[in-house]
Amino acid sequence: MTRRCVFTGAAPTPRGQAGRCWSTSANWHRFVGWIASDAGQHDQAAQTYQLGISAAREAGDGSPEANLIGSLAYQIANVGDAQESVALTRAALDAAGRHASPRIRALTWDRLAWAHARAGEAQPAIRALGEASAALASTAGAEEPSYLYWVSPDELQIMEARAYTELRRPLRAVPLLTEVLTRYDATHVREVALYLSWLAVALADANEPEEAAHTASRMLDMSADLTSDRTTQRARVVLARLKPYADVPEAREMLTRYPISA
Repeated sequence: MTRRCVFTGAAPTPRGQAGRCWSTSANWHRFVGWIASDAGQHDQAAQTYQLGISAAREAGDGSPEANLIGSLAYQIANVGDAQESVALTRAALDAAGRHASPRIRALTWDRLAWAHARAGEAQPAIRALGEASAALASTAGAEEPSYLYWVSPDELQIMEARAYTELRRPLRAVPLLTEVLTRYDATHVREVALYLSWLAVALADANEPEEAAHTASRMLDMSADLTSDRTTQRARVVLARLKPYADVPEAREMLTRYPISA
C-alpha cells in the first residue's frame, strides 16, 4: 500500500514515514502561504505559515522551519511592524542553526537585512547583507533543498539594491538594479515589475524624475495584467514617490494616466 500524507487544511496526519510526511507538509504550507501573501490575504498567509512551522518542528528539520519563519517575517516587514520582523528573522536564524545549508543561511540573512532596512537601521542591514553574500559564496559542493534553487547571486544583488533603496541611498541602489535587470529573465514578469518599481523609487530619490517616470511606465505597463497584490502596492508606492515631481512633464503624465493608483 502507498504511504502518503493526508492534507486536510490543517497539519497532516502522518502515516508511515512520519518525518518525511511532516517535512512535505511544511513545504506545502510554505507554497500555499506565499500564494496567499501575494494575493494580499495576509492573515490567511500568516496562519498557513504557522501551520507549516509546526509541521517543520514535528519533522525536526531546521531548514524548512527557518524558511517558513523567514517567510512570515518577510510578510510582516512589508505590511506590519519592522521590529517584529527583525526579531522573528533572528528566530529563523536560530532555527536554521550553524549547520544549515548555505542557501538557507543566505536567504535568512537576506530577509534580516530587509527587516532592518524597513526599520531604517542602515548598519545592521548592511552587515546582514554581507553575511548573506558570505553564506552564498560557500555553496560549492553543499547539499541544498531543491526549493531554494532561486537563491542566487542575482537575487542577493537585488535584495541589496532594495535595501539601499529603502534606506534612501540611491547612488548605491541604482547601479545594482540597473545591472541585474539587464540580465534578468524577462519572462518572470512579476519579478521584473517589482524590481523596476524599486529602480523607479531609487531614481526619484536620486533627483532623476524623468528616468523615474520612464521606469515607472515600464513597471506599470508590465504589471497591468498581473493579479499580484504586491505589484499593486508597489505601483502605489512608485506613483506616490513621483508626486513631488508633478511639475515635470514625464512625471505629470504618469500621475494623470494612473490617478486612482496614485
